[in-house]
Amino acid sequence: MNKIKIAVLVSGGGTNLQALIDAEKSGIINSGKISLVLSDNANAYALTRANNAGIKTKVVLLKNCENKSDFEQKIINELKDNNIELIVLAGFMKILSKNFTNTFKDRIINVHPSLIPSFCGEGFYGLKVHEAALEKGVKVTGATVHIVNEIPDGGKILVQKAVDVLEGDTPEILQKRVMEQAEWIILPKATEILSKKLLGKE
Repeated sequence: MNKIKIAVLVSGGGTNLQALIDAEKSGIINSGKISLVLSDNANAYALTRANNAGIKTKVVLLKNCENKSDFEQKIINELKDNNIELIVLAGFMKILSKNFTNTFKDRIINVHPSLIPSFCGEGFYGLKVHEAALEKGVKVTGATVHIVNEIPDGGKILVQKAVDVLEGDTPEILQKRVMEQAEWIILPKATEILSKKLLGKE
C-alpha cells in the first residue's frame, strides 16, 4: 500500500514522537509512514526512541551551520533526499522561516499545548503556555494541531481537544495532563487526516 513519507522534527524527549510511533503500530496512522526523525539536538532522547523503533535518524546542528538559513537549507536537503512528503513538528524548538514553510506549503503540522488562539504565538512554548493559562485562571485548556506557516502558531487549525484545568494544578501537572489527554491523541489523528488527504483519499 502506498503511504505518505513522514519526517518528525524533534528537539527533546520525544514523548509526542512516541505517541506517533505507537499510533503507527496500532494502525491509527495508516496512510503514512514515519521514515525519518530529524533533531537539532544530538542528545535528544527522541533519537533513542527512533532508533528503538528502527526509524532512520539525522542530526543537524545550528552551530555547525553558517547561519539560520544555512541550517534550514541543510534540513530541507535531508527532507528532500528522503522524499519526505509530510513534516510533523513534535517539540521542535526552532521557529521556521517563510522560505522553509513555503517549501513544504500545507505539509507541516505542529502540536501546540493550548486551544489556539489562546496562549499562543511567539514566546509561548513548553511550560510557559501552562503558566500563562494558570495565571489567567482559565477552567479549560487543551491542545491544537495546526498547519505551520511563517506566523508562529498562525496556520489553519486541524484538530483541537479540550482538557480541564483542576484545582491545585501546577504548570508541570497541567502540562502532563494536556499531553496525555490531548497532544498524544490529536497529533496522530491529525497526522492520519493529512496523510490521507495527501494520498488523495479524502
